[in-house]
Amino acid sequence: MAEFDSLHVKNIALLGHSGSGKTTLAESMLFEAGLITRRGTVAEKNTVGDYTPLEQERGNTIFSKLMHTKWRGYKINILDTPGFDDFAGEVLTALRVADTGVMVLNASVGVEVGTDIIWEYTEQFKTPMIFAVNQLDHPIADFDKTIREAKAHFGANVTLVQYPVQTGDQFNAIIDVLNMVMYVYPHTGGKPEKQAIPAAEAERAANLHKELIEAIASNDEGLMEKYFDQGELSEDDMKTGLHKSMTNHDLFPVFCISAEKNMGVGRLMGYIDNVCPPASEMTPQKTAEGAILPCDPSGPVCLFVYKTVSEPHVGELSFFKVYSGTVKAGMELVNENTGVAEKLTQLFVVEGNKRIPVDELVAGDIGATLKLRNTHTNNTLHEKGKNLDLLPIVFPEPRLSMAIECAKKGEEEKLATALHQFREEDPTILVEVSAELKQTILHCQGDMHLNVIKWKLEHQYNLAVNFSKTKIPYRETIRRKAEATYRHKKQSGGAGQFGEVSLRIEPWYEGMPEPEGLNVRGRETYDLTWGGKLVYYNCIVGGAIDQRFLPSIL
Repeated sequence: MAEFDSLHVKNIALLGHSGSGKTTLAESMLFEAGLITRRGTVAEKNTVGDYTPLEQERGNTIFSKLMHTKWRGYKINILDTPGFDDFAGEVLTALRVADTGVMVLNASVGVEVGTDIIWEYTEQFKTPMIFAVNQLDHPIADFDKTIREAKAHFGANVTLVQYPVQTGDQFNAIIDVLNMVMYVYPHTGGKPEKQAIPAAEAERAANLHKELIEAIASNDEGLMEKYFDQGELSEDDMKTGLHKSMTNHDLFPVFCISAEKNMGVGRLMGYIDNVCPPASEMTPQKTAEGAILPCDPSGPVCLFVYKTVSEPHVGELSFFKVYSGTVKAGMELVNENTGVAEKLTQLFVVEGNKRIPVDELVAGDIGATLKLRNTHTNNTLHEKGKNLDLLPIVFPEPRLSMAIECAKKGEEEKLATALHQFREEDPTILVEVSAELKQTILHCQGDMHLNVIKWKLEHQYNLAVNFSKTKIPYRETIRRKAEATYRHKKQSGGAGQFGEVSLRIEPWYEGMPEPEGLNVRGRETYDLTWGGKLVYYNCIVGGAIDQRFLPSIL
């Protein structure tokens, strides 16, 4: 039996611009829950999330990662995501399976470009959102400016649940206007002490508490009537209202943290388990045919593969979310996209680069399996006899194209294998072999994406490659009608010989009538490499031309 039922699984995506502190927040969440006894750092290259040599070398997250922890009777699946736009595909895979997003803002900078881009993706998925204002201990942290920018960019639904008493070096106290209490932390971080709100902050806290109540009540008629009648809402009413408002994408609560010092992280996690919706309360999935698929552990088994990773000495690791039913180790499912039956020999829950075997996973949970024969990202697996095809992730179109070739001749097949594998792992990559240009063209998301591909080729496949600009496919076409006649004479004694050729060319279009006034003896159509067509009419009269000479006419 699964350890957690569907109501006690929360799937959280950590989002935000690069450098906002997402990976550090994930580390503090795992530490706060007791999964790890020592918090790693990005600088020391020992975090649970950024475990690949490439990420450790560059000092930022490049691939979305799955982690999980147990917290007060709940299982929290944490999806850490990259912040650079070049890796938007990784963000989309996480958003596809997350039930709540935590948008991490850097208080020393404010709202950044990457934040806006990621926000557009969350709007597509209608993901319930929390804002976590991080790095409030930074010397130039400005909480008020960050909130003004957040409201300007993301709307008035950005609503304070907490605010800091001070920022910068003096940051160690957070006032919670939901519970109307102040949390005071040791200056080095750690467990807080609950204290009464000081007199100097009483008026501001009361005003923000009122604003929070009004924001909650405005999205629920019953709570609005109760608020008008009593002038207040109970803590339980407020949590119920917050839950509904978040689920409906009507309110985005703001929390204060220093992920580096582990300040405010426990309170954020408490809000996640108390208020954020589990998968079973989210809008049910729709199949490609429009059928509704409720998140029901007793329903037909259906899971969606949102990410594929190839690991050395292991093979392909397929990450999936169970959208219906209860999947068990050893179960055989059908791939709706390929028709292939797949046996899920082993099931795992994941902690960064660690895989922990489990017997089963219920609807709403996220896990992984190994060595599926013919299953890829965006594939749906389901019970035999069902016809379930979940909607795929729509990945962004490439924005950069470069020609790629091996530095050493004879390694072209090895390069083709590597690029095929990269495409399997990252659908934002496209590979084109252009017969017209005689080049292999790599389409990707940008310079940083291109550099990552080069690094992987060099370090994982021992392949040196060169990039160059793609050639320009210069082309000619016929733009107007023209005719020409030529007579060729040959005199070598005796009777003279001559041949006369007439040629007519004109633009062709679909449905064009046959040429008039000509003795049409045949018609052939040729598809051109660049997508056009050549239509050839044989109108030879008055003589015989050997068939072997006809191709030269074309």
